[in-house]
Amino acid sequence: MDAPSFPRLHVITDDIDVVRGVARPGVAVQIRIKSNDNFAYAVTVEAVRICRAAGAMCLVNDRIGVALAAGADGVHVGADDLPVDAARRVLGPGAVVGATCRTPESARSAVAQGATYLGVGPAFETSTKDGLPPPLGPDRIAVVAAAVPGTPVLAIGGITVDRAELFAGRVHGIAAIGAFATDPGGAATAFLKVLS
Repeated sequence: MDAPSFPRLHVITDDIDVVRGVARPGVAVQIRIKSNDNFAYAVTVEAVRICRAAGAMCLVNDRIGVALAAGADGVHVGADDLPVDAARRVLGPGAVVGATCRTPESARSAVAQGATYLGVGPAFETSTKDGLPPPLGPDRIAVVAAAVPGTPVLAIGGITVDRAELFAGRVHGIAAIGAFATDPGGAATAFLKVLS
């Protein structure tokens, strides 16, 4: 998928109601389940079905086996997961493989290994994940994005609709979790308006 048509809004969730609310063209849903593979598989199968019908992309966080088994579009791997090149070997050339990066060097390395897109952050303080390093802020994330021209870079971490405006024209898009808790559909519409 070429960079301009790659989804600009990535919604990270374990909630099928959120998937139903946000699934539409321009959105990638990333299923992040921290319990067991069986539950992750069941949620992902349903999410893939919803996303396909709505024209959205469906990715799986960390779990390459679940992504393959459920027929998802790809995975997102973090620093403690399989390396990008290993994920790429398993999933093949047509799958989406996202990687978490914080520096221009790690971004260039991930792209060289076959990453489709990069998640860079945390942009701001966030409570949705434990043990995160200090926030990078919009300027440092823009520096990482500039190091990998042509590769979609998504800012992640503590991003609200208001904060998304800080990234307009500086990165390809954003990824968020907490912003979709109360009104998934409304939040997706608002984010896509800012990112268009």
